[in-house]
Amino acid sequence: MASHIIIHMTKYKGSFRIESSRLKTWDYSNPWWYYITVNTKIHVSYFGRVEKGKMILSEIGKIVEKYWKEIPTHFPGIELDYYIIMPNHLHGIIIINPQVETPDRASLQNPLLSQIINQFKGSVKRWANKNNYTNFSWQPRFYDRIIRNEKELFNIRKYIEQNPLKWELEKDKLENIYEL
Repeated sequence: MASHIIIHMTKYKGSFRIESSRLKTWDYSNPWWYYITVNTKIHVSYFGRVEKGKMILSEIGKIVEKYWKEIPTHFPGIELDYYIIMPNHLHGIIIINPQVETPDRASLQNPLLSQIINQFKGSVKRWANKNNYTNFSWQPRFYDRIIRNEKELFNIRKYIEQNPLKWELEKDKLENIYEL
């Protein structure tokens, strides 16, 4: 899945900042399928290593997987599809399903995608701080893509599955280590 990353920067309070890649016209609580990438700060490989095309998770990598899998227990109506934890990032597909009003749960709203990811990142960071990984940190933002059709979903799933196989070839390419 080759893509070119265009980063727009503006000045805010005298320093440059990266503009959000989010669609300004999209409600990120909409029931939909989203492709997510979350990176460690400065791309430090905390989560394990790739050996012979397979990801071997470290202790903190196993915690990342545990908390990722727990997202649906904290957010009703959220499902997870394919995901992969790599040495310094995670790719995953999150499905936000429509909330159904019931007599005991009136006026339910879907969580925003950013709320889901921020809670996940915060849970991992809190665990890291309590377990002697005090240097661990996430990139401040995350990448998301609204999955637009079945072909795109198929290609993203294939990319996620093949990510460990391509690690040695692609880990140092500039487009794979951009700052979000």
